[in-house]
Amino acid sequence: MLNSLDLEGRPQDTRVVVAMSGGVDSSTTAALLKAEGYDVVGITLQLYDHGAATHRKGACCAGQDIHDARDVAAKLGIPHYVLDYEDRFRESVIDNFADSYALGETPVPCIECNRSVKFRDLLKTARELGAQALATGHYVASRRLDDGSRALVCAADADRDQSYFLFATTQEQLDYLRFPLGDMTKPETRELARRFGLAVADKHDSQDICFVPTGRYTDIITRLRPNAMDPGDIVDLDGRVLGRHNGIANFTVGQRRGLGIAAHAPLFVVRLEAANRRVVVGPREALKMHRISLRDVNWLGGGDIDSAIGNGLEMFVRVRSTRSPQPAWLRGAGGHYEIELVAGEEGVSPGQACVFYDAPSGQARVLGGGFIQSAAAKVASNAARPLVEAVRG
Repeated sequence: MLNSLDLEGRPQDTRVVVAMSGGVDSSTTAALLKAEGYDVVGITLQLYDHGAATHRKGACCAGQDIHDARDVAAKLGIPHYVLDYEDRFRESVIDNFADSYALGETPVPCIECNRSVKFRDLLKTARELGAQALATGHYVASRRLDDGSRALVCAADADRDQSYFLFATTQEQLDYLRFPLGDMTKPETRELARRFGLAVADKHDSQDICFVPTGRYTDIITRLRPNAMDPGDIVDLDGRVLGRHNGIANFTVGQRRGLGIAAHAPLFVVRLEAANRRVVVGPREALKMHRISLRDVNWLGGGDIDSAIGNGLEMFVRVRSTRSPQPAWLRGAGGHYEIELVAGEEGVSPGQACVFYDAPSGQARVLGGGFIQSAAAKVASNAARPLVEAVRG
């Protein structure tokens, strides 16, 4: 008979490691599983130490957060361990973050952290501790399929859904992971935390880039990849120089503010050319992209991706975490895949993720996804000549 985590055996005979960041979500996850009778072990990863950042509201996995996690574990009466992952986090996440900006991309460090640190190294540690599952406080859910594997689905709380950041989870990892908060809302989580008497019940949520001390990501880029802050030209779609900039890392596709150039109509960043340090700008209509080339595609739709695609697989995709899934077609084979957006999307930026879903809303299943390598669409640089502009040159 399966328990509440879809595992064989009684809760008291089932060891579960909980990734405890010190926030209300992971703390409530640990408390909930403990209350259900599971053999819970808490693990906190120390990921960075940047002085002021460790005490800033919205920080995660450093400083005060580690103390908070330890205090929660003590209250619950569960073992708690702190593992020093600073070197791994710096190499896998922070360095990658800086490299991506230097290439003219807009990275999503949370995805890299999940796939390279939390769900790889931490999962290995959980297995070494004899755990049958690793549980986290993410707002996403998983469902047991008939063959015993698990499907990743969106959270019940659409405003908190974190499925976009977890698309790179492998099937093997997903089968071992559990997300107890996936069918709850954030207010319900906080209320549970209060019932459990957790001091973190009203603690501020963590922010997207938790390791940036000042909240200015360019400080990290300037220190680690100063060449990304070299000046260059701002040009229009025909290559005419309109002005100068102080580093491509200060820009992202779709940006309008901060260009520092005068024009008779609004101009937006259409693409970044890292090789020649050019920021290419154009009218809003130049932002709409219809084709996206992907790299590092991860498939969670069951079976072989190429067999599933065939001559084209209809689905819904999200190109930024704040966007809603839009209708699209996935095509390709042999590791080379492309998305065709039915209605087009503005501000499609290399480095961001393109996540696949089987439905546009509700607790849709996550079919996988990939990182955006380039995007293209037909635009007009002048009235006489159509021009295909690629987001990334």
